[in-house]
Amino acid sequence: MSKYQHIKEEAYQANMELPKLNLVIFTFGNVSAVDRAEGVFAIKPSGVPYEDLTPDNMVIVDFAGETVEGKLRPSSDTKTHAVLYSKWDTIGGIVHTHSTYATAWAQSQRDIPIFGTTHADYNTVDIPCAPPMSDLMIQGNYEFQTGHQIINCLQEKGLNYKEVEMVLVGNHAPFTWGKTAAKAVHNSAVLEAIAHMALLTEQINPSAPRLKAALINKHYERKHGAGSYYGQ
Repeated sequence: MSKYQHIKEEAYQANMELPKLNLVIFTFGNVSAVDRAEGVFAIKPSGVPYEDLTPDNMVIVDFAGETVEGKLRPSSDTKTHAVLYSKWDTIGGIVHTHSTYATAWAQSQRDIPIFGTTHADYNTVDIPCAPPMSDLMIQGNYEFQTGHQIINCLQEKGLNYKEVEMVLVGNHAPFTWGKTAAKAVHNSAVLEAIAHMALLTEQINPSAPRLKAALINKHYERKHGAGSYYGQ
């Protein structure tokens, strides 16, 4: 048995949640799970249908994006994952999808406004959309540059990746992350729901106001603050 079996299993289980949650079709999307002590992560192989996945065909990759173990090519987004793991040392899992509503906002090059308490349960700010990549970056190492595109977006907006665990990449699609691969998948599903709700909100009332600060703080703090009281 591979010494990386634990992250292969974690990545496999997380990847299998994507079609169950209607976050992907065909071979779109990928999830990775990291082992910080070994300096590697497990990621979905490129272009393999979800129904054909097994824990053993997850690919083990290092933080430079080089394959360490596995017979299949890793996801085409591997270098994006590698950049984020190397720069953000507390995340344990990353998800990339082309889920319908979050991707629609990304294609519109718009942050998702914080309209309601569902959004505020996870973020106190609009969900950021990174500007489309420059031609120079596109012509270079595209997937590597996508990782920096995400990092630069949060830095420029003054956001902390430990608090904002989701982003839209302009004209592309969403990425989410978390302390585990399962939490990253959870965040991906939440982002898709928030994106859907925000679209409907603007359709119903194009002048809908953003959620007021008191409600933003109340809903975020009751789940994440020092005196949080949500859940068991």
